[in-house]
Amino acid sequence: MIDRAVATFGHGLNLLTGETGAGKSILIDALALLLGGKASSDVVRHGADKAVVGCVFEMTPGALAILEANGIEVESDDILLRREIVANGKGRVFVNNQPTTVGVLRQLAPELALVHSQGETMGAFDQTQQRLLLDRFAAVAAEPAAMAYAAWKTTTDRLELLQSAEQDRLRMADLWRFQSKEIEDAGLSTADEDALLEAEKRVLANSEKLYNAAMSAHDLLYESENSAETTLAAALKNLEELARYNPRFQEPAQQLAAAKATVEDVSAEVRDFAENINAAPGRLEEIEDRLAALDRLKRKYGQTLAEVIAFGQESARQLAEVENRDVLLAELQVQEAADAESYRTAAVSLTVVRQEAAKRLEKLAEAQINDLAMRVRFAVQVTPEEERSSWTPHGWDKVECLIATNAGEPLKPLDEIASGGEMSRVMLALKVTVEEGTASAGARKKKSPLPRTLVFDEIDIGIGGRAAEAVGRKLKTLSKGQQVLCITHLPQIAAFGDQHFLIEKTEKQGRTQTNVRKMEDEERRQEIARMLSGATLTETSLKHAEHLLESSR
Repeated sequence: MIDRAVATFGHGLNLLTGETGAGKSILIDALALLLGGKASSDVVRHGADKAVVGCVFEMTPGALAILEANGIEVESDDILLRREIVANGKGRVFVNNQPTTVGVLRQLAPELALVHSQGETMGAFDQTQQRLLLDRFAAVAAEPAAMAYAAWKTTTDRLELLQSAEQDRLRMADLWRFQSKEIEDAGLSTADEDALLEAEKRVLANSEKLYNAAMSAHDLLYESENSAETTLAAALKNLEELARYNPRFQEPAQQLAAAKATVEDVSAEVRDFAENINAAPGRLEEIEDRLAALDRLKRKYGQTLAEVIAFGQESARQLAEVENRDVLLAELQVQEAADAESYRTAAVSLTVVRQEAAKRLEKLAEAQINDLAMRVRFAVQVTPEEERSSWTPHGWDKVECLIATNAGEPLKPLDEIASGGEMSRVMLALKVTVEEGTASAGARKKKSPLPRTLVFDEIDIGIGGRAAEAVGRKLKTLSKGQQVLCITHLPQIAAFGDQHFLIEKTEKQGRTQTNVRKMEDEERRQEIARMLSGATLTETSLKHAEHLLESSR
């Protein structure tokens, strides 16, 4: 079992090798856990309290949208997944160090990585993934269908709501009528009326104190014998006299005149304020009554007046729907028919594009598959399912890959025919076909997104020689556009790696541990030689290993 292991996989093709039983599949299992796989207490090392697995992926637009939809903060271009499984089988999930659920990991999985192994291949490559692969190959633009679907779905939802529970809606009409009338009768002027009234209330509640302050200020500024206005007027008169004989005092005189005018304006403002306080002795009572009425509305319909106003508008809208049900129903039925026709047009266009692309893809992919020690017939079937229950934002097509591995047998779905190793090779051939840009020029310019990381395990079962070399070359081709991780037992495949990791067991303090380390050039040569000849390295196997490495370059 693994005590602690860290691996930093790079761009391109990352090969993992090691002796049988070294623990290579444990790494695949760990990645599957991070992608939402089922957890078990069996993954916890004997004597440990819990198992912890973590991984850092590059962020994708799709992953970012999923995180935002689930309220997970994003602070960098990376996404950190961590999962803890305790000895009783329970555990915790974290994304960017924020607690979340396994469901979020499963949402993120198609954006980040796709695992092809003996037990995981078909679960990962379901019909959704098959459609995505075909759409990538064909550079399908699903936006018109998505927009048409959204419009149709909105109309049908309104129509179903209007048609369902009619008796309940009629009973609710009286309540909506009362609510909208109560809010309308309140005559709400603005959403901040309560705040304005509170401010006025504070003034009136301290009217005597404010009146005295305002009148004192007015007296000091304007009315008293030694008021600021009187003093400034006298000073201004002297400065004007000075300015008649010395121009340097002209600007100071203007400044003083401006100050005198400001004093007069302020004194007038505070005087008017004081007069208005006493002008409406009953105003305080009116404000308190109004605020009490507004508080009653907020307790019933919303925390703010803006929410109360919105509630009244919604009640009025629902009431109008009931009162004008027949007219609205007819309008929605016409709109639904128009929206449905728009969607059908967009969906048919998608079907045509997919069916044409499927013919090209199946021919190219079949040739690629047969390069990998298989003799198969391969087809991509696009079946439009036009009933409304099958409508989706990406069209109504069911996309399914079919295969016949023996002559004379009918084409059947992949999961009914192919073994785990065969499935991995089929997946490799399909993805290489797409990534080599064998679609139209438009497809090469615009490809729909696929997971950043692809993982292949047991891809080399039942092959060797030239077929193994063909698998290695195809993995290398695929890795030019995506990060690829591959566990292999074949030296012909291992030689193509951009990074080569060795999985090995060691013993420490009486316990077996599994370690992962990246090998340098000479270590790679020796590991490939070991894969060729077994535990005992020979000069012949070392030279053969060197030849494989040179050929792969």
